[in-house]
Amino acid sequence: MINKKSGILLVAICISFVTLGFAQPKNYKIVNGIGIYGGITQYDILTDNFSTKQGNGWMAGASATVDLPHKWYNMSYTIQLAENHLGIAARPILLSNQEFIDYKVFTAQIALLMHVKVIGSFLTIDVGPMLQYNGELELDDQNQENYLIANYTNLLAKDLKEISRFNVDGAIGLSAGFSHFRLKAQYIYGFLNTLDKLNDNNLDQTGNPNKVKGNQSMLAFTAMISF
Repeated sequence: MINKKSGILLVAICISFVTLGFAQPKNYKIVNGIGIYGGITQYDILTDNFSTKQGNGWMAGASATVDLPHKWYNMSYTIQLAENHLGIAARPILLSNQEFIDYKVFTAQIALLMHVKVIGSFLTIDVGPMLQYNGELELDDQNQENYLIANYTNLLAKDLKEISRFNVDGAIGLSAGFSHFRLKAQYIYGFLNTLDKLNDNNLDQTGNPNKVKGNQSMLAFTAMISF
């Protein structure tokens, strides 16, 4: 009878130790990092109103990252600035051959991104929303400001200056590398009408009276150094 009681007591003690062992919360080292990055952009506005051509620009930014080793994702907050370029078809005079004239637009973006771990933190899928500020659509060559925009009779190149100032974007991409160096590829799509403000400017749309509508399409290829 004494041996039976001793056995029950021993089992109870063992169960208690196992329960306590599993009940103890694990300590995870959550790492915060700051990174700076830069690279190139390929920018376009997807529209049926104008004939456009993707152009190359540059991007620079900073990122604050939270590395969560016990989760299947990491998080980051980024701020990035870019000078983007695109071409819009136009002609010097109405009956001449059309050519692509170059515009540039300055953008500033803030984003909250989730980095889904594919191979740990070495390869991640990056996805999340962005808020964006747009500058004016500026001609690279001011001597082309009186060119006639293709698909229109009287619309001038300088008339496309005032585009919408704000946009809401979606971003998706890949990041690969180690703790202090990563390569990133990202696609950014603008959900709002980038050209909507042109509809309020009483443009001469002879030849194409449809509402002006276009969505931003941007590719960014960057390299990041983290601290």
